[in-house]
Amino acid sequence: MENVVELQESEEQELYEHLKIIVDKGQSLLRIDKFLMVRVENASRNRIQNAIDAGNVLVNQKQIKASYKVKPYDEISIVLPHPPRDTEVYPEDLPLDIIYEDSDLLVVNKAAGMVVHPGFNNYTGTLVNALAFHFEQLPQLPGNDGRPGLVHRIDKDTSGLLLISKNEKSITHLARQFFDHSITRKYIALVWGDIENDGTVTGYIGRSVKDRRVMDIYDDEEKGKWSVTHYKVLKRLGYVTLISCELETGRTHQIRAHMQHIGHPLFNDAMYGGDKILKGTTFNKYKQFVDNCFELLPRQALHAQSLGFIHPTTKEYMYFESPLPPDFKAGLTKWENYIATS
Repeated sequence: MENVVELQESEEQELYEHLKIIVDKGQSLLRIDKFLMVRVENASRNRIQNAIDAGNVLVNQKQIKASYKVKPYDEISIVLPHPPRDTEVYPEDLPLDIIYEDSDLLVVNKAAGMVVHPGFNNYTGTLVNALAFHFEQLPQLPGNDGRPGLVHRIDKDTSGLLLISKNEKSITHLARQFFDHSITRKYIALVWGDIENDGTVTGYIGRSVKDRRVMDIYDDEEKGKWSVTHYKVLKRLGYVTLISCELETGRTHQIRAHMQHIGHPLFNDAMYGGDKILKGTTFNKYKQFVDNCFELLPRQALHAQSLGFIHPTTKEYMYFESPLPPDFKAGLTKWENYIATS
């Protein structure tokens, strides 16, 4: 009987993988680092060692050392950052808004409209292309292969903070924090409708049957991955509400799909139906006003405002905030003025 390997790959937004291995009954005693190098695809000794050092490898739910010898029926759980993709990343000198940087990581304030990672139809002009150029200008450090290490990402038309690691050690530590949901992430969103109270949205999030680009919320765990968003009302503006959202999980389009699910799509989120007038009057003047708001804020009204995490080397808690970008601020101000004068 083969060892059972169960891969629980995270949704696209969080770039780590969780493996569960149950050791078979015929397995002879073998050091765990050697055992995992054979069992786990793309796992170099360095990658496994970093995972063990970071406490990302558990045997029977306990942390172990590299010298631990696996035994039959051991249950091994391992969290690894995704290895860099094989696709060539072309360094490009593009503007980068770096909020913080040290030898292990950097925090970037991403502009709306910028794709995070090269992919189909987006081989250039992405955040990773810009980071690759930035890394070329830096002195080469031990353990740093010169490739930006992404542990999470945000949608093209969402603005705000992203955490990027510079070496294998830090990406392994950060992947664990994302897996444990111990990273603090707060978003600011403008949604359609009058939300009266704070709340929480939960459900299994998966691809829509009608449109594969869109995510839907299901009651059945077979159809998606568990997702949790806590939201708080910041300002009620009659036909729209400004809210903050805290993520417990980081699934693709999580906030966008969750808010649509409870009947409050993000303002101007075309994919989730927020680019039409969903609340308000039928007067022409109001329609003109909303169209002007759509022009000022020509994307979904979502901004990754804050990020808090434990630094992989110093073990200190670090916290960063990013102000609302000009387009979001302009759209919000227009709504505030409209409500104040109507």
